[in-house]
Amino acid sequence: MSIPDQTSAAEQAARQRIQACYELDGDAGRLARYYRAWASDYDLDVSREGYCGPKIVAELAGAMQTAYLGRERAAISILDAGCGTGLVGVQLERLGFRLIDGFDLSETMAKKARRTCVYRHVRGDVNLNGPLSDYPNASYDITVSCGVFTQGHVRPDGLRELARVTRPSGFVIASTRKIYAEATAFEDEVRHLQDAGVFALEHCLKDGILIKEDRAHYWIFRMTHCACMPIEERR
Repeated sequence: MSIPDQTSAAEQAARQRIQACYELDGDAGRLARYYRAWASDYDLDVSREGYCGPKIVAELAGAMQTAYLGRERAAISILDAGCGTGLVGVQLERLGFRLIDGFDLSETMAKKARRTCVYRHVRGDVNLNGPLSDYPNASYDITVSCGVFTQGHVRPDGLRELARVTRPSGFVIASTRKIYAEATAFEDEVRHLQDAGVFALEHCLKDGILIKEDRAHYWIFRMTHCACMPIEERR
């Protein structure tokens, strides 16, 4: 096999693994097993496919800090929700953020994130489809999430947990794969939380690049008060 053929085969395999992850139906066990098996190849696979979501999300966090928060980046606390192998954390650290925590459903992916040495703490086995019981209300200045609001992963109501752990006047910054936003009740969830006075939609970058020709919406929510919703209200 020639070198171009080998490259083509590797890219095709990466694309297949990425597509397969969208078919896991949000089942925590299946997701954990899939990412445990994928962890060793994940960074190279998404790099081959031009995954730019982590850089976009990190730069949006930087813009919100500069425009609104009025403190040095090294003093801004950030939670990276669904941190995976730490791609967002690496970008945040590059921009000068230092107080970064993360969690992921996959302990194997979380181990890789810890090895980046850009996080204070990284927890594994944390499911955003349920309550984040280890994270108190209003704990972070900025909460970011890249790649978890997508098919087969986290339901739209996971957004309210991200809001709950974010401080008043802080920000939640999240990507949604375009097809996910169109096929789910994500925008209904956004409206519900706005109507409840939890946050205001500061901006939404529509149809941004996610990975090669795949598109995403990038959402910026500014907290209006502590989003301490009872767990039973989650739908």
